[in-house]
Amino acid sequence: MELTIFARFHAREGQEGAVAAELRDAVARVSKEPGCLGIEVYRSTRDPRLFWLHSRWVDEAAFDKHAARPETNQFVDRVQRLIDHPFDVTRTHLLFP
Repeated sequence: MELTIFARFHAREGQEGAVAAELRDAVARVSKEPGCLGIEVYRSTRDPRLFWLHSRWVDEAAFDKHAARPETNQFVDRVQRLIDHPFDVTRTHLLFP
């Protein structure tokens, strides 16, 4: 079953550009991974410090492989220092096709 990921990133004051750069690099890298059906990043129109990453995976096993990659863990470590909350990722399935 296809898995959809939502990840929230609220940048620390003055770190918006660094968060955007990390997310841009992640999209370029992750979009090429096996099992990734698509990945996009959004920025809030009302809060320029708030970003959302949305990705789709063929199944949960494919995302688990992504999550275990050293590059993914390095990304999490870097971005955690740039945001003002604990790293927040939600795994979901489409409710209404």
